[in-house]
Amino acid sequence: MLKLLDVTLDRSMNWYGHAEGADTDRTHTLVLVSYGKCVYWIGADKLILEKGDLLLIPPGTDYYGKTVPTVFHEKLVVRFHAEQLAAELPLLNQQSEVHARLGRFEWMLDRLRSLHTEWTDGTPYTNIRGAAIVAEIVALWNREFDQGPMVSNTQKLVERMKQYIQQYHREKVTKDELGAYINRTPNYAATLFRRATGQTISEAVHTARMKTAVYMLTDSLLTVNEISDYLGYRDVSYFQRVFKRTTGRTPSSYSK
Repeated sequence: MLKLLDVTLDRSMNWYGHAEGADTDRTHTLVLVSYGKCVYWIGADKLILEKGDLLLIPPGTDYYGKTVPTVFHEKLVVRFHAEQLAAELPLLNQQSEVHARLGRFEWMLDRLRSLHTEWTDGTPYTNIRGAAIVAEIVALWNREFDQGPMVSNTQKLVERMKQYIQQYHREKVTKDELGAYINRTPNYAATLFRRATGQTISEAVHTARMKTAVYMLTDSLLTVNEISDYLGYRDVSYFQRVFKRTTGRTPSSYSK
């Protein structure tokens, strides 16, 4: 099993942090940078982490980190114990830090932000749900770790598909359209997108729509029905179900 110790959100231009191995025996540290950049020194390694970077620091490791001068950054940091889980996930048995930029960044960011909110609010059973979230993130990362990094040209195709979905998420986006957009077959586009992001094309479209919906519910005077129609959902009850499944809340809770 996995046991959460703490979940923190750093948002600063003058952050500094450190840990000594003797104080962090058994403790893994997971870092996801969501904005800007910061620097970590781990042993002889100097790592500059930017938006989208994920860092896993193993137990018993000395490190310190700080912000880049005059540069604002934001990152989520999770500290946890995972002795039993380490037997099943090779990533947790690495003797040195693991640094990666994963295709599932947006998905992981949403999951960790949700976890931080619940952890900060003291929501009941967050330790159990949070342990499951972190275990899933590490498991999916381990899957990509085993497959090896994508070549740069392939990653560029994935980024192009993400941009297309972001631009046209109000419409129905199909694998045929994405395949044509990146000049590949529809099945290749769908398989590549799923491998890189952990989502189907349809799931990614829904996710993009729900982010827009949250913004509109918070910052506009439009009704739930109007937002549903704007985002391409003709059935408002279906929109509400997707919204609740994606965000964990009802549209009306945001508008209030």
